[in-house]
Amino acid sequence: MIAGMQPTRPGRPDPRAQAQQAQMAAAMAGAVDLAAVKARSEAAARAQAAPPPSAAAPAGAPGSAVVDVTEATFQAEVLDRSFQVPVVLDLWAEWCGPCKQLSPVLERLAAEGGGSWVLAKVDVDANPALAQGLRVQGIPAVKAVWQGQLVAEFNGAIPEEQARQFVTELVRATTGGAVPGDAGEAPAAEDPRLDAAEAALERGDLAAAEAAYKAILAEEPDHPDAGIALRQVQLFRRAEEAGPDALAAADAAPDDVAAQTRAADFLLGTGNIEAAFDRLLDVIRRTAGEERDQARRHLVELFSVVGDQDPRVAAARRALTTALF
Repeated sequence: MIAGMQPTRPGRPDPRAQAQQAQMAAAMAGAVDLAAVKARSEAAARAQAAPPPSAAAPAGAPGSAVVDVTEATFQAEVLDRSFQVPVVLDLWAEWCGPCKQLSPVLERLAAEGGGSWVLAKVDVDANPALAQGLRVQGIPAVKAVWQGQLVAEFNGAIPEEQARQFVTELVRATTGGAVPGDAGEAPAAEDPRLDAAEAALERGDLAAAEAAYKAILAEEPDHPDAGIALRQVQLFRRAEEAGPDALAAADAAPDDVAAQTRAADFLLGTGNIEAAFDRLLDVIRRTAGEERDQARRHLVELFSVVGDQDPRVAAARRALTTALF
């Protein structure tokens, strides 16, 4: 078994990772300089207990995919919500002509998103403290918030195609399009079929573990645990196959995306998580088109292997969002 990282059955959070995340969250301030903004750890806890956004809720109402936000509701509808899905702030005013062009486009895209992201509309005239705290220089202004942090923005009315690209890349870089499930759902029962796979992992037989997870997915393609466990095992196998020579090969061919992904697999499989993420982020910053998308897809796959409970994933997702804009 490769040292430094062990596959874990999803649904069993690592207390050490949770403690690290809580310490990191408690040490960071909110996204904007407002007295009402509380610690990110408290926001994350509230978001975990809150129902997910719903495209079926009336537009403008709390919990909707399109919500009107005031200074009083900014904490709950923007900061707290951003720990579930990315939130796009639309800062507008009634007298603003370009705002009337952009806002309907964003509202339509949010409805199409089905709750995968939330559009939070802020009337800057009615909420001057918010506008000041968000350092709004002119409107329309659009700012994206993820896990309590501002991660992307643009100013002025833009064509629908560009607006769609903005939200598409934002969702890909954060949640990948997943819509959070109902926090009130009962946890899934233990599955004895996982025991054989985990026994294979304990004896270091990655091939047998991969076969066991594949067998489960063949019977139940939507199994809640086997899919991510299979991705973890496949990562370990790729890391073993790549070997330490993968790093030298990647350094010798910086423009070879396949070589960079192999090196990232080796780094992740040996526990060098941040180095794996940084290598692919560098590729994304230096490339364009299909090569950039190949690196992005591989990085998002590695996020799923490590798990969103790891604070290093949250940091890398923010870096990915910045790199894409």
